[in-house]
Amino acid sequence: MNDHQLRADAIIVGAGLAGLVAASELAARHRHVLVLDQEPEASLGGQAFWSLGGLFLVDSPEQRRARIHDSFELAWSDWLASAGFDRPEDEHPRRFARAYVEFATVEQREWLRSLGVRLLPSPGWAERGGGQALAPGNSVPRFHLTWGTGPALVEPFAQRVRAAVDAGLVRLAFRHRADELVIERGRVVGVDGTVLARSLVGRGQESSREAVGSFQARAGAVLIASGGIGGNLDLVRAHWPPRLGSPPRAPLTGVPASTDGRMLQIAERAGAQWIGRDRMWHYTEGVRNWNPVWENHGIRILPGPSAMWLDARGQRLPAPLFPGFDTVSTLAHLRRSGHDHSWFLLNRRIIAREFALSGSEQNPDLTGKDLEAALRSRLLPEVPAPIQAFLDYGEDFLIASGLRELVDGMNALVGEPLVDHDALEPQIVARDRELANHFGKDLQLMAIRSARRYLPDRVSRVTPPHRILDPAAGPLIAVRLHVLTRKTLGGIATDLEARALGSDWEPLDGLWAAGEVAGFGGGGMHGHSALEGTFLGGCMFSALQAARSMATRL
Repeated sequence: MNDHQLRADAIIVGAGLAGLVAASELAARHRHVLVLDQEPEASLGGQAFWSLGGLFLVDSPEQRRARIHDSFELAWSDWLASAGFDRPEDEHPRRFARAYVEFATVEQREWLRSLGVRLLPSPGWAERGGGQALAPGNSVPRFHLTWGTGPALVEPFAQRVRAAVDAGLVRLAFRHRADELVIERGRVVGVDGTVLARSLVGRGQESSREAVGSFQARAGAVLIASGGIGGNLDLVRAHWPPRLGSPPRAPLTGVPASTDGRMLQIAERAGAQWIGRDRMWHYTEGVRNWNPVWENHGIRILPGPSAMWLDARGQRLPAPLFPGFDTVSTLAHLRRSGHDHSWFLLNRRIIAREFALSGSEQNPDLTGKDLEAALRSRLLPEVPAPIQAFLDYGEDFLIASGLRELVDGMNALVGEPLVDHDALEPQIVARDRELANHFGKDLQLMAIRSARRYLPDRVSRVTPPHRILDPAAGPLIAVRLHVLTRKTLGGIATDLEARALGSDWEPLDGLWAAGEVAGFGGGGMHGHSALEGTFLGGCMFSALQAARSMATRL
């Protein structure tokens, strides 16, 4: 096998969003950068390309125009309530979190606008919270969608990097897998690895690991920006926290297989601290993709608040575990149920207005910047085409004219008579009966009415309260939901400059970490739970911190 040597001022392991941001910033400071990635060029941009492009912003013009009163103080209070920092090693993640919330309040929007990124005018209200002012969740809508979704967020940085390639400042080395961090006299000086065989697979598809050579790369600084463990189910299960119940036997994967966690293990062997490895962010609203890109490909439903959420036996989840409110608490509740699946029960009127699917490929109107199609799909009463495709072809979607027929289909789909029609029907009837007047004690209906006080939700996101069993709103629909692996909240511990920290909590000379591999900053700036829209922002902010720090030391 061939062996070759590479040199640069800085090495970046990973060509996802964090890697591209860091490479573009370093090149802008006239540093020569080598970017290594085990995947082919088709996967440039990594997971961010597949994302909806949601960004957490605080006190933005979009919020103010929507009469949302937000502030750094409120956002920081929400962050602390969700993160629940409770460990000695949380000192650096907490510092990074505060700096990130300041970034999201002051700098992030204008910085992105200077790069050509535009946002939709109506912030969404993701992760609405746990029912009290100091419980986890967002007190106000803060989820700003990128016009063009993930690809439009990746593209400005990809363009800057390609221009730097043409200028001789950046080299993109695809199919170069990092296997070892090289340390000389206590300093990280480079990366040794394997050259993989050329691959023509499409974006996100699993590529071969056939070795055709090796390489040695040397530089004055090394940045790890390689992502988390969400595509490695063995690592997910190995580090699954007991507080979330038992690990799922057959989860869906929301990220490509290349999100394998290898660099976390390699960095740890080199002396970096991997903290918070039991902190994870997985979704409970996953459905199997009828048109998969990678093996076991799951898509997350972004639900409005109206569907009834049932466990595997047809029991309604307790308040405030409503669709879109508290991801971690819902995950913990369902994992203790003894079953891998749960259900949304709804009707056609609800699914037409309230169901969205996460991901750039599931939102062709937004991704393609087609304003007419975007308005039509979100304002008209018809079921949007991507949702209709899942109704037509998705194995987790059931449609029936009556409840007994629907329950029979639910039991047939899972192969067990877990749901009892005679136990389920009274729960729906009681819920529907609460709509007879403007009063009532059903907290989910109160949440629906509260959501409709926010004009964007009222117009395009939350259907008027109505009886689920109303024939005029039918047919009835049941959606089987799976756990969907997604984000790694723990990672390589870093200081606020994104310098990797060793066992003595001192920086490892020559090594930085950014993005998901660093828990989006500090080693886990989200703590136990996230506020949504903070993952892409965390990748960008931690990469900026790393690039600025590296540039001063080269």
